[in-house]
Amino acid sequence: MLIKRIGYFLVGVSISSVGVYFFWQKKNATFDYGMDSRTLKSIRVKERFFSEDAKKVMLNSNIDSTKISTILYTGDVDFGKSEPRKEPCAEYYITGNRELKNVSLYVSRCDSAATIQKIIIE
Repeated sequence: MLIKRIGYFLVGVSISSVGVYFFWQKKNATFDYGMDSRTLKSIRVKERFFSEDAKKVMLNSNIDSTKISTILYTGDVDFGKSEPRKEPCAEYYITGNRELKNVSLYVSRCDSAATIQKIIIE
């Protein structure tokens, strides 16, 4: 009797899990709970500007706004090189991953906008 109940329970949990997975997938929900994820999301949702220095580096080194966006989705925030409590705008040092691991960004995040201050290529 107990084994039968456990079987019914596991079948129910399996069907529910698949349903929830598809439900959340259609809603494009994100679960940004880590410090890096929250910081990167707060930068992505703001209006984005580029400093003159960043624009020059982009022109000279084959980096476009899609690569910058990729770094802002998959990058790592180096809080040791960042100044998150700086007033009036926090500043973050973000390094790229995988094929963009040699590209880093220095971003200033204000209340309504985020400015890419520097693009560093190592």
